[in-house]
Amino acid sequence: MGKNRLEAFSDGVIAIIITIMVLELKVPHGADWDTLVPLAPVFLSYVLSFIYTGIYWNNHHHLLHAAAKVNGPVLWANLHLLFWLSLIPFVTGWMGENHFGALPVAMYGVVLAMSALAYLLLEHLLVRLHGNESALAQAVGRERKEWLSIALYALGIGLSFVHPMLGVGLYAAVAVLWFLPDRRIEAKLAH
Repeated sequence: MGKNRLEAFSDGVIAIIITIMVLELKVPHGADWDTLVPLAPVFLSYVLSFIYTGIYWNNHHHLLHAAAKVNGPVLWANLHLLFWLSLIPFVTGWMGENHFGALPVAMYGVVLAMSALAYLLLEHLLVRLHGNESALAQAVGRERKEWLSIALYALGIGLSFVHPMLGVGLYAAVAVLWFLPDRRIEAKLAH
């Protein structure tokens, strides 16, 4: 089956996720810089989550651009990914409102790790559908960066209970690692 509905649906869900996150930003009561200080954790968690959502949208776009078709398992794997991504506004708000408390930061990492695993599953199912010799399979290649990210999320979850900002720092490091879209797919499709 074609992939257009899957792409359109995913784009819509991701747009809603971003909308929900921005609606959680409350307007301060006051007109001086001091009124913004208490909002800093909320704003910083929003920025990190906006970047993550953008990373997923960007890489999802590249992945589906390389795919020629989808099937039932791919549709379910995509819903699985969207489920975990849809929890980002919740953990973002929880983390920001509680000034990066240990449990909210750890749960933020759990949602990020599960999103990464869900994306990896979607990638595997698309490769299986298209075959190991397909351009998609060759473009995706080894998943070192994916597994490194998951390991860093796990470390960040654990370190969140030592000092929450260590977890946030690792989550930010993974975002930097993925900030640019996955160039393997672009490079392979260009040839």
